[in-house]
Amino acid sequence: MNNYEYCVPTDIRFGEGQIECLRKEIGKYGRRVLLVYGGGSIMRTGLYDKVYEVLEDYDIFELPGIEPNPKLSSVKKGADFCKANKIDVVLAVGGGSVIDASKHIACATFYDGDPWDLVLNKKLVTKALPIFVVLTISATGSEMNPGAVISNEATKEKLEINHPLLYPTLSVCDPTYMYTLPTKQTAAGTADIFSHILEQYFQPNDGAYITDRLSEAALKTCIKYGPIAIANPDDYEARSNLMWTGSIALNHLFTFGKGGAWSVHPIEHELSAFYDLTHGVGLAILTPAWMRYVLCDVTVKRFAMYARNVWDVEEADDYYAAVAGIDLTERFFKDMGLPGTLSEVGINDSQFVEMASEAVRTSGLSTRAYVKLYASDVEQIYRDCL
Repeated sequence: MNNYEYCVPTDIRFGEGQIECLRKEIGKYGRRVLLVYGGGSIMRTGLYDKVYEVLEDYDIFELPGIEPNPKLSSVKKGADFCKANKIDVVLAVGGGSVIDASKHIACATFYDGDPWDLVLNKKLVTKALPIFVVLTISATGSEMNPGAVISNEATKEKLEINHPLLYPTLSVCDPTYMYTLPTKQTAAGTADIFSHILEQYFQPNDGAYITDRLSEAALKTCIKYGPIAIANPDDYEARSNLMWTGSIALNHLFTFGKGGAWSVHPIEHELSAFYDLTHGVGLAILTPAWMRYVLCDVTVKRFAMYARNVWDVEEADDYYAAVAGIDLTERFFKDMGLPGTLSEVGINDSQFVEMASEAVRTSGLSTRAYVKLYASDVEQIYRDCL
């Protein structure tokens, strides 16, 4: 196992009714709150009114309209508002996009230059407002980690800002808030969680036995409860298991003793940046294609282990087992109603060359990935998805 450090300072309040804690906990940091959210879903579900009820003694300001792939322009707007109105706390009510935008706003409030500078150079992050979260979708794990992915509309870049100051101070994780999620969001969120785990499972270091076993258990949780949550949206057991799996999938627990660059995420980020595609949808399309592309004599044993331990494949031959595991992964995504090809979501090959080049340039694909990939490889993976 590789050396590692582990500290997750986020206070998690898990379970039904935990939103009540905000009345006391936010007050420890101030009274002026910026409420950040996306579309109108929190109003339709009553969560918007609940926030105002819990924080009735606070001064609440609003920043609505955060995009599914949060834009730099929204971050600039939020940071300028915080500066002008002396905001004490940022409260993100929503999913990963809302939380990611809130994190960037929280640190950009204390920076006088272009907030994109903080993405390109995290040393410029020196301070951040406290970030509180009310989670409404299980997907990104942003409620329990220090990362945020932001899209720059001008440059068509989708990159991560990551800094210890960006851990949420407190996250409310109430599974009942997911009961009203559209089926496609539950499916895409589950695919995102699944992909986060796979990115850490398929890394160069194979000696972290305990980490791999934890990852396999989390993958099986997605397989068990994703379809149940889709069929029965108000199944508390399914929602709660998915919600906690989403949090621990990306709070570094599954990368202990491992290490290396992620493989599929940087390839998908270009799809989101160029086409504004839902992140989980892109991952569901790309993941089986990446698996098939990198399956070889060197990787076959780990793919066979994945197939046997996660999918209960009984095939004795490693290669056949590996192929069966990949096929079952693809079927899992399709059975949840997710697209299986780029053509299904209206994407053609017109920008594959540029996207492939950017995916390699902005990541560790060619230097630290499980299987090193270059622009020509990424372009072929895109083509394999048409």
